[in-house]
Amino acid sequence: MRLVLLLAVLCWLAVVRGSAQTVKFYVAPNGNDIWSGHLPAPNAKRTDGPFATLYKARDAIRQLKQAGKFPKGGVIVEVQGGVYELPQPLELTAEDSGTPDAPITYRARTGETVRLLGGKRITNWRKVTDPFVLSRLDESVREKVWQADLKALGITDFGSPAGGGLELFFNDEPMTLARYPNEGFMRIVDVVEYDGHQIHGIKGSKVGRFYYEGDRPKRWIGEKDVWLHGYWFWDWSDQRHRLKSIDPEKRILEVEPPYHYYGYRKGQWFYAYNILAELDSPGEWYLDRETGTLYFYPPSDIQKGEAIVSVLSTLLTMKDVSHVRWEGFVMEGVRGTVVTISGGNDVRIVGCVIRNSGGYAVRVDGGTNHAVISCDIYGMGEGGISLSGGDRKTLTPANHLAENNHIHHYARWHRMYRPAIALNGVGNKARHNFIHEAPHQAIAFSGNDHLIEFNRIERVCLESNDAGAIYSGRDWTWRGTVIRFNLFRDITGFQNKGCMGVYLDDMLCGTTVFGNIFVRVTRAAFIGGGRDNIVENNIFVDCEPAVHVDARAMGWASYHVGTTLTERLKAVPYQQPPWSERYPQLVNILDDEPAAPKGNIIRRNICIGGRWVNIEGKAKPYVRVEDNLVGDYAESALMDARKGDFRLRPQSPAAKLGFKPIPFERIGLYRDKWRAKLPQ
Repeated sequence: MRLVLLLAVLCWLAVVRGSAQTVKFYVAPNGNDIWSGHLPAPNAKRTDGPFATLYKARDAIRQLKQAGKFPKGGVIVEVQGGVYELPQPLELTAEDSGTPDAPITYRARTGETVRLLGGKRITNWRKVTDPFVLSRLDESVREKVWQADLKALGITDFGSPAGGGLELFFNDEPMTLARYPNEGFMRIVDVVEYDGHQIHGIKGSKVGRFYYEGDRPKRWIGEKDVWLHGYWFWDWSDQRHRLKSIDPEKRILEVEPPYHYYGYRKGQWFYAYNILAELDSPGEWYLDRETGTLYFYPPSDIQKGEAIVSVLSTLLTMKDVSHVRWEGFVMEGVRGTVVTISGGNDVRIVGCVIRNSGGYAVRVDGGTNHAVISCDIYGMGEGGISLSGGDRKTLTPANHLAENNHIHHYARWHRMYRPAIALNGVGNKARHNFIHEAPHQAIAFSGNDHLIEFNRIERVCLESNDAGAIYSGRDWTWRGTVIRFNLFRDITGFQNKGCMGVYLDDMLCGTTVFGNIFVRVTRAAFIGGGRDNIVENNIFVDCEPAVHVDARAMGWASYHVGTTLTERLKAVPYQQPPWSERYPQLVNILDDEPAAPKGNIIRRNICIGGRWVNIEGKAKPYVRVEDNLVGDYAESALMDARKGDFRLRPQSPAAKLGFKPIPFERIGLYRDKWRAKLPQ
């Protein structure tokens, strides 16, 4: 008993000593920056209490360092629930770093919602009375549209409808800049003049002048600043144009240059936006950028809801910062990227909600060991998390991490090539994320030795074709990435025209696709002329086809071999260690039929329903296809794949071939301190 009591006392003393080594500051809406910040609430005489701002908390930590009093246990800044409208971005530099043993943690108080807002709440709403404005509106909505004077609130920089400008959010959701049609697209009936422009035999025009159908554009005549957003030639390449002119008699629209790089062709799709006359649906808004008047058709009672417009370009920047944590915040309402991290080591964004902004949620550029963990990310104008870092010359990894994040409804504004997660450089990881509802990619990678695992990806590439849920391409040297234990489901492209699950585009090489599950994915694993790729131990259910391999570098894409591919090869020390040791296939590639898709292996996969492989004739001599289970025989290998039970049956024929069980129960999000419930 005495021993037990002694141990208890010692443990208590250790806790006390440990806590004494940690300094705590508090921030609260009722705080004051002239106070000490050491009290969680104002004292009775209101002579001391918490800080009012994060800027002051940052500066107080700097003062501790300058005085030589930085605590051995680090610093915690606890922020009380409430809305904090930041007048300017919060900037941290190297002097704001912690240490491995003494980190600096900014955290929301447990159980309270702390919102860091890079915009302004709009409260000066009134009904529209201007006769001219009312005449532009459809008669059915004139009594439903409200207006607010943004200049009266001190907002004078509105940005451009082309992107990066002011946006409106209502009750935590992005609103729609007034457009036609309200959903979907118009079509190019035909280009006005064929000027000899063509791509791969498809004719079009380099000039943005084309016919439309119907009479709707007549309503736009007299509008100040109409814009068109379209997929003008390819289903994966969009651009926004200011409308130059409307010819209602001939039904011709002309856009202002610069024209789209690929040109314009018959049948492609677009919509028009930033049009007062089209403010006709709940949730739409329009901004008169000359007067600063915001017009809004709210989807619910405007007096009971919260309207926010984005103001700041970013919310939080950290340059050369190390050992800092941000935990449990809601970050929102900026026009660009919410959090930027450059250089430094071990910065973590954990358990945050990052939403409703115009750029990325988090961008990491350089540094090492940065992480975004257990965050909810949605309503972003561009992508979710971009992780770049590592040294490609030495193949030194950055070890950045995106884990257990729920990322959805992103790429609202910039629709193409803005993935939920981007991995660039060397040695970064994306694992246990749930990604869905997006117009284009889920995960994109470039560089070397990344790990993409245990992610759940559904309903992406909704507005694009010739696209991939996981994508990379056009480089012989981007090798070493492993894509394993991911679930892909219901990925079929725009209008079900088809896209890809894993898209190794334009001679991408040296990627391993192992142990993934593809359900109703067109062209599930796609090798576009590359080398040394392995597709092994995957399950394909109702895919069309399961695996595709072509030899495009020996045909229509051959021009890339002596240009882009060779140039990128010579930009790295591929014939010297560590490259020659890590990727020996590269050492003599220029002397080894570089256009041929050599070294690709497709083995020990299970294919149920759909189609199995599509291998181009020129590619067949170079591709090993072995020990796969296909058709009715494959059905007997698994318990019930069509109902989501991917366990191997007892005495499964797949096991006899060496097929390894896929830990599908581990795929996707997991519960932790920050994620008590899992989305369906």
